[in-house]
Formats: sequence, structure tokens, C-alpha cells
Amino acid sequence: MERQDTELERPAWAPPEVDIDTPSIARVYDHWIGGTHNFPVDRELARKVAAGNPDLPATLKANRAFLRRAVRELSALGIRQFLDIGSGIPAEGNVHDVALAAHPDSKVVYVDIDPVAVAHGRALLADEPRAAVFQGDLYRSQEILDAADTRRLIDFDRPVALILAAVLHFVPDGDDPLALVRRYTERLAPASALVISHAGAEEVPRAAPEAAEQYRGAVSQVIWRDNQELAALFEGLELVEPGVVRAPLWRPEPAETPDPGLAMLAGVALKPGG
Repeated sequence: MERQDTELERPAWAPPEVDIDTPSIARVYDHWIGGTHNFPVDRELARKVAAGNPDLPATLKANRAFLRRAVRELSALGIRQFLDIGSGIPAEGNVHDVALAAHPDSKVVYVDIDPVAVAHGRALLADEPRAAVFQGDLYRSQEILDAADTRRLIDFDRPVALILAAVLHFVPDGDDPLALVRRYTERLAPASALVISHAGAEEVPRAAPEAAEQYRGAVSQVIWRDNQELAALFEGLELVEPGVVRAPLWRPEPAETPDPGLAMLAGVALKPGG
């Protein structure tokens, strides 16, 4: 039986300053990937957007699966430090779960602009000294790179995996996303990695998909980019095989049946010189 939201109560993990009557990107995403840290307004927006694009929940689940595969691959290459910006609400099987399972000495820093995502993340990581989460703005790179939690856990003289998963499609061309990415990658040591997933396809239609327009009006602007545009954001780095592809096609597990039609691109690149 479908759950009915009869009375909205503020849970302990939602700080009082959080507006639970306005949709949150992190909470809508959490709902789509099967999480429980969301409110009726988020579920209503999720239903509205998914009605115009039934593939969207599956696309975001594929994005999370790509992220897990990328973390495993980078752990196998010897990377032990992960900086995940725009992390959303940490759900089961998130970056620290995968990284720490591979190497117990790994360190993970999550950053998100949504205070609800951060509040839940802090509760989740309260007893985990190898990971931290704090509130930060992607555009304020210096503040993120110099934050106390970043300095405590990340050594930029050693390789770091910078994760920008499903976040750069909120950065319009007018804000120069390449320059924004470079402000982070210039601090990374050789043999570091950049992980990006992004709404898009091999060819982007002239008119934005209806679901993107609904998401734009209700939550935030969504910009679709094609393979070449996404590949350009890795400028100066070396893309690893298979390059920029649909997220389900990026090194799928043998047991997986990837859906190549989902509109999420992904790629991983390494900083040369390592």
C-alpha cells in the first residue's frame, strides 16, 4: 500500500533553519534513488518530474552505480583520498563505504550546499573519523579546499579523486564551468583523478527535455551537454577508457545489464605526471 503523508513532522536530523516546505535538490535525488530522507514536497516534485521523464529515477540510480564503480577503479589504482563536491545525502553504498571497503586507510570528504544533506551526513558519519561532511558552495573553491575538514583529511601533496557527480549540469556556460573545474584540479597532485557525471547525450536537442524544464522551474536550472562538451571539462587531464560515455556504459560489472539509453554521461580522467 502506498504511504500517505498525513502529517508532516520535522525529524531530528533536519535542523530548524531548514525549509521543509520548499523542494531540495538533494532530497529529490534521495527519493529517486530509494532513500528515506525527504519530505512530501520533495516526493511531489519527484513524481511531477518523473511523469514527464519516466527514465529519470533509473538514470540517477545508474549515476550512483557509476560512482561506485569509479571509486572502486580509482582505489585499485592506489588513490586513498576522495573529495566529493555536491555529494547529496549520503545513502547506503556511498563513496566512503566503497573506498573504506577497498582500503581501510582511505579518507573521504563530502561537501554539499544543502543543509539537510549535511545534517544527515554528519549524523551518519559521527562515529567515522576517516570521513567528514560540511556545507559548502561549489563556486567557492578556496573555502572548500581550505576548510578545516578538508585540511584534516586530505593531503594535496598526494593523489586525490575529485568527484563532481551530477553537479556540473547546474553550472551554466556563462559561469565558465571549465574555469570552475580548473580551480580545483590545479590543487591536485599528479596521478590524481577527476570524476564527472552529467546530464546529457551524444547530441543534445535544441529544446530542453520537458523534465529538465520542470526541474529548472521548481528546483534549479539543468543544462544538458553532449559528449564533446563534457570531454572539454577534462582539459589538461588524460581520460581513461572508455572515455566519455553514457554512465551505464562506463566499465559495467559483468553481472550488470547496462541501459545505453539513459541520459547521463560520465567520464574519469587522471592528472598526468604521476
